[in-house]
Amino acid sequence: MEYLTNILSSKVYDVAIESSLELATKLSERLRLRGAYNMMAKLPREQLDRGVICSSAGNHAQGVALAAKKLNCSAVIAMPVTTPEIKWKSV
Repeated sequence: MEYLTNILSSKVYDVAIESSLELATKLSERLRLRGAYNMMAKLPREQLDRGVICSSAGNHAQGVALAAKKLNCSAVIAMPVTTPEIKWKSV
């Protein structure tokens, strides 16, 4: 029951309105966004004001970038030099 309470009280719903509703078959595609936003939304404003750093070449990087934009904080995202152009352009 505590798990359900944590889900329902998660701050991720502040961003979820931008995602259209769809069947749960694609639920995992939003996992990185929800995780990044939820973790960053729990940070005190003082920490967000200093910015965040992540290392990712994929969906987590996109999640951190969107969360930083929504939470009005800066983000540095480190990607390997071998990251495909389509990935780093989407961040």
